[in-house]
Amino acid sequence: MINEATLGAIAGLRVIDLTRVLGGPYCTQILGDHGAEIIKVEPPAGDETRDWAPVLAETGSAYFNGANRNKRSIGLDLTKPRGRDVLMLMLQDADVLIENFKPGTLDKWGIGNAFLRDKFPRLIHCRISGFGGDGPRGGQPGYDAIVQAMAGMIAANGSPQGGPTRIGIPVVDLTTGLYATIGILMALIERQTSGRGQFVEATLFETGLAIMHPHASNYFFTGKTPVPTGNPHPSLAPYESFETRNGLIFIGVGNDGTFRKLCQEIGRPELASDKRFTTNRERIANRDALRVEMEKVFKDFDSDPLCDRLLAAGLPAGPIQSIDKALESPHSQARGDVVAKDWYKGVASPVRFERNRASVRYAPPRFSEHAADILTEAGLGEADIADLVASGVVCKTRKGAQ
Repeated sequence: MINEATLGAIAGLRVIDLTRVLGGPYCTQILGDHGAEIIKVEPPAGDETRDWAPVLAETGSAYFNGANRNKRSIGLDLTKPRGRDVLMLMLQDADVLIENFKPGTLDKWGIGNAFLRDKFPRLIHCRISGFGGDGPRGGQPGYDAIVQAMAGMIAANGSPQGGPTRIGIPVVDLTTGLYATIGILMALIERQTSGRGQFVEATLFETGLAIMHPHASNYFFTGKTPVPTGNPHPSLAPYESFETRNGLIFIGVGNDGTFRKLCQEIGRPELASDKRFTTNRERIANRDALRVEMEKVFKDFDSDPLCDRLLAAGLPAGPIQSIDKALESPHSQARGDVVAKDWYKGVASPVRFERNRASVRYAPPRFSEHAADILTEAGLGEADIADLVASGVVCKTRKGAQ
């Protein structure tokens, strides 16, 4: 009898992954964590993030490893007709093809969406790109920080003193990977009814616009554009960082009842009845005065015990801490938020199922580590595989690597 808990929720799904860098690999890592078979097809030079620092001789690039577990790798030169022939063999029993080539590249190679739809009618073809294939910027390159700039994120982020600031994580790339995952899963559900695959597109620019909440909504309401405000929330108060005796904490008050409860817990119940602070609208109007009162209180507390007490009382508060403390916290340890496989260590999937557990079945692969197995599964014999390697169609080592 099969133990359901040992299978991911999408075990049996077969994905051919032609993507590089982050948005696409992050998408396919999510699918792989939950049981999908991911074949990572890399160009002869490999995924360029294999060279992104920090890089260790024994384990490779930390950046690459962070988005490429649960995959098998093959180096394949798709610029050569025989390379595309091999790809066609691999697609015969695939459910999903995902790629992030410049729009039009597959068409130039004669394997565009119309060709794929005719040859593999049940295939889900997902493309991630910067701006899509049409419109004035169609086909232009997209990078996380550039789209942060163009979608309004950098203009809204930062402090009045420091000015507009790039968000310190590649939030556009990561969220585009999430949207691509959602789109693929939706298309697979629709296929159960129609019996047909379809083209799915996720772009960095549209993702950047989609996650500009509440700034986009506020703009539609007021016609005003946001400016950098630092940590304070534009719509709520108090919702920002405060200095304690031994470090910064973040307090997030979402309604008037929570504010009254916070005032009780910190020993200042009279603040809740102060006419300047009784409602969120009044607290926003008197934000500076409220901050002065809050700072008087918090400077006499130690950050961790205070946050522990507030959280236990159901109040949103947390210490501002570095990633090492977050990963090593008792809660992370209890929840199993760090996973390991052989030499590899990473952050666990945040999606938890009642029956089907996510798992790490493969550590991030070495370049073309699984080429022979993948080609054998595609129906090729030893002589054919040797010929493909000898001709440079299948690459066992990276070309031009640093």
